[in-house]
Amino acid sequence: MVFRIMTTPTTVSPTVATPPLIPLTAFLPALASPVRWEILKHLSAGEPLPVMEIAQLIGRSTALTSKHLAVLRRAGLVVTGRGHLYTIPKGYQPVPGQPVVDYGHCLLRLNAGV
Repeated sequence: MVFRIMTTPTTVSPTVATPPLIPLTAFLPALASPVRWEILKHLSAGEPLPVMEIAQLIGRSTALTSKHLAVLRRAGLVVTGRGHLYTIPKGYQPVPGQPVVDYGHCLLRLNAGV
């Protein structure tokens, strides 16, 4: 069985450096859960969020949310900053604050139903 991931062209500001491609072996398993898609949807708003707030937004326990965030972080789909706030790395959002994330392999439109 062969899977082909198609990319969708996006307009990215020429002043924004293109982040490196995340290896597919990390990328695909990290996106395998609808809970993680929901987390990415909330983080795509552009505001860094703590685990407790993300857990409240998605209606899950803090422990479960932390486990899902750890998977996303190990894959490079999210990063943590000061105060353990989670965010989508700069450069992956062609239009900051919009529910669209471009990881290079594919363009995620996160405003669709999860």
